[in-house]
Formats: sequence, C-alpha cells, structure tokens
Amino acid sequence: MILGLRQYRVQPSDREPLVRFMVEGLRDAGCRIIFASPPDRAPFVITFETPAGERMGVVAYAFLATRTPTKNRPPDERSFQIKYGPKLRDEDGSPVLHRLWQDPLGLYTTLLIGIDPVRGYFVSLDPEMHNPTKFYIRIEFKDHHAEAILEGGWHAWEREHRGPFAEPTEVLVGGRRSKLLDLIRFERGAYGVSQGDRGLLAERPELVHEVTTEPEGPVAVADVTTLHPLAAELELSPERILELIASARRLKMAVRGWVAEEKLREVLAATPGVSDCVRLDEEGGPDLRLRWRGGAPITVECKNVLRKRSAAGLPKIDFQRTRASKGDPCSRYYAPDDFDVVAGCLHAVEERWTFRYVLPSRLAEHARCPGKIGNNVLVDPALWIDDPGPVFEAVRSGV
Repeated sequence: MILGLRQYRVQPSDREPLVRFMVEGLRDAGCRIIFASPPDRAPFVITFETPAGERMGVVAYAFLATRTPTKNRPPDERSFQIKYGPKLRDEDGSPVLHRLWQDPLGLYTTLLIGIDPVRGYFVSLDPEMHNPTKFYIRIEFKDHHAEAILEGGWHAWEREHRGPFAEPTEVLVGGRRSKLLDLIRFERGAYGVSQGDRGLLAERPELVHEVTTEPEGPVAVADVTTLHPLAAELELSPERILELIASARRLKMAVRGWVAEEKLREVLAATPGVSDCVRLDEEGGPDLRLRWRGGAPITVECKNVLRKRSAAGLPKIDFQRTRASKGDPCSRYYAPDDFDVVAGCLHAVEERWTFRYVLPSRLAEHARCPGKIGNNVLVDPALWIDDPGPVFEAVRSGV
C-alpha cells in the first residue's frame, strides 16, 4: 500500500459502484487498468496506463452524489457528503480534522469527487481547498449544474459561500464518466493554483499540458556554453526543463504561483518613478516591495481575480486567506495595514497579464470583523486604476 496514506474501512456494497464508475470511465478513455483497490477501504487507489503509454495513478476520495429532497433545503439541490468513519471531536469539542493525502513525488493525483453512477457524471472539488477536512461536510450543487454536465460533457462553475464568515469561493468541475481521464489531467495541472487559474484551466483544457515526447538525453558538453547557467548545471536543455516543469505538478504549481508576481514586478519595475522593485518571499507577507520617487519602501499585495465576472461585468476577488486560525474566524481576513497597495491580476478573465491598483483603505470593511477588509471585492474602475503611479503617490503623501 502507499506509504503514509490513511485509509478507512467502508461498506463495500455502498462504495463498489464508485470504484466501478472510475474504472469504467478510464476504460472509456482507452486506458489499461493496472490496479484497482477493493471497495472496502477508502480512499480508493487506481493505477493505469493511458493510450499513449503514460502510467498514472489516482487516489480518490469518492462519495455518492444524490438528489434527495430534504426539509428546509432548496428543491433543486443535489449533494454529496465527505465522510469516512465516525464523526470525532477533540478534547475541546472541536471536530477532528482529516488530512487528504497528496503524493510528494507527484506520481499519484488526488481526487475529491462526488459521483452519480446512475446518471453517469462526477463533480470534483479542489482537494487543497479542503485539506485538512472535517467529517461530515455536505457539498451542494444544483439541478442545472447536473444538466449542464450531461449536456456538454464537461462543466465548471464557482461555488460561492454566503454568511457572516463565508468560506472562500471555490471552482467545481463536473463531467461525464468518459471525461474521467481529462479530470485527472486537469487536477494534476491545477494542483495548488488560485481559483481564478483553476477556472481558466477548466474552461481551457488545452492549457493542461500532456507529456507525449520521448525523454531527451543529457546535453552535450559542446552545447553547455550556449545555455542558461541553470540548464548547464542540470545538463538539460531549456526545452527539457520546461517539459519537466509541465509534467511535475508541484514544480508547475510553484512556477505558476510565481509568474503573476513576476509579471507584476516587471510591470512595476518599468513604471517611471519606481526603483528598487523586488519580490519578497515571506510566508504570509506582501509580495513585492519598491520605492516611489526615492521615498520610503512601499509594499504591494498581488491578488488574482476569479474566472467569472459579477452580474455587472466586473472582475471579482475573493479577498481572504484559505484558512482562519483556530477559534478566530476573523483571522481569515486581511487588515488595511497588512500592505500599502493591492494589485489585482486580471489574467483569469482577460487572459493577458494586466493589473489594476487600489489603496487597501478604500476597500469596504468586513461586515462582522471590524478593522478587516471584506472578502467580496469587485475590481470597480471607480476605485481601481490601471496606472499605479497615483496610488503610490497617495501612499507617499499619506492620503
């Protein structure tokens, strides 16, 4: 069995349709099944070979998706529950958290998925948005989402959370059984990315790279002098290094996460009046620091917009951390003095590296957390501007 993977005893008669759905879905895509774990222990492990000869593995936290009318719930609602074993609590009464396994080597892809084996479709969550997770969590979606999945074969949407301490917005992806291999490739490519990028990748599956080229041998010594020093050090061509990044989800996640910040740094460094523009690598801190017209350092926080615009056509930012500190739900939200400037990256909606800027003090306060910024932020041109200069000037002058 896989080292470090915690499994739970489950009722095989209840789970067998889920394992069969996944195995048959991979066979629909022309895959050869190498191993499928029995349905009496979960999560389920499946290894397989694609038609192109690529060997892959999946660890699936899979649950039955149903449409069961429930009192005081919307009549058009479908759902599945994330649960294995009993509902446990710590000594202080708080629910025990269960960590979803992720392969540190990137050979297995983790799925967190609801399956309707009767109608033949799945709904997939971002595992890292729910890691660690509580048992039991109910995941709801609507009839029209199921119909869109069955009609088009593949469908993505944003699940927005409401309430005084709303959870972050997340992107759900659904597909027919025959799209399961596409889902595994998608989740491998989308591992750890922002929800805006997750939405973009779900709508643009051609951006999820599939490795089909044969491995290239070591770079010849005669070629080393013409390469970037890193390529020479690794004895790999630049093309091979890019292939390696594309095929290793953790490498790709790290690179993708840094690209928006690097693009922002390039834009700001080229802005007249900006000097000493550097990226910061501090956990939980601002992303960049610069000087404006020789003044004191200014910090900048880069935030990605979501893929879907608001009803008024404005880009949206889910302006909060993924998790709050235990016992303090307000710790999820940012304070205006956490950074001097907010830069909104519009790549997820415009598919170009464009940015808009605002003072954090101009953003609306959270309704339940005094001194914190609200999480539902619209990139309204009445507040956000394309030119960072006036925002930097306002910081320098203390406006």
